[in-house]
Amino acid sequence: MDMAKVLRRIGCDLEFPAAQTCCGQPAFNTGYWKDARPLAERFVRVFRAADAIVCPSGSCTTMVRNFYPELLTGSTLHGEAVQVGQRVYEFSEYLVKVARVGDVGASFSHRVTYHDACHALRELRLKQEPRELLRHVRGIEVVEMPHSEECCGFGGTFATKFHMISAAMGDTKAGNAERSGAEYVTSTDPSCLMQVEGILRRRKSPMRTIHLASILAQTGSTGRRVPRAAAGS
Repeated sequence: MDMAKVLRRIGCDLEFPAAQTCCGQPAFNTGYWKDARPLAERFVRVFRAADAIVCPSGSCTTMVRNFYPELLTGSTLHGEAVQVGQRVYEFSEYLVKVARVGDVGASFSHRVTYHDACHALRELRLKQEPRELLRHVRGIEVVEMPHSEECCGFGGTFATKFHMISAAMGDTKAGNAERSGAEYVTSTDPSCLMQVEGILRRRKSPMRTIHLASILAQTGSTGRRVPRAAAGS
């Protein structure tokens, strides 16, 4: 909803197709390609007429753009999948590279640090785009966390299959976020924020997580304090 609020603010006409479902990434990443294909084909059918498809998640964007062509090899929808993938954008990518907007009129008077989510950074090559948007937020103080490019350890089903490794990686990431001295850690992927938020809670840390879209959606003079229950949504 926060992403939609920002997109409307900059003049986009939005549609939310009710028929959409999961992009199929969880099944694809765990080797269940047979189960992932119908979801991918459904995505292509649902969004085939869209001028642009904007996702508040680098991992979903990566799945459609980078892996649908491989997953749907041999499908009658393969050609369309390639075309749809070229019109799928991660939220910060769309704002900066397509809409050519850096300042969305946001206000958030808090100290914030940024976590580079793996798919956005490594698959989509997005690093400066979210930082560019944050720099234009009124009242914000952006500080870099140590080792911001290190994985948070979530990795989808990796977090359940290799939970001890995942938790150790997450603990390191949460510690680095805390060392930045920020009040909030933000990112472009809800899954990363969910991982970090869970660990921060266990550490009884006062730090909170917040999605980039939720920062950019705020326009008050100081930016409201985000309730903990809403963080990372």
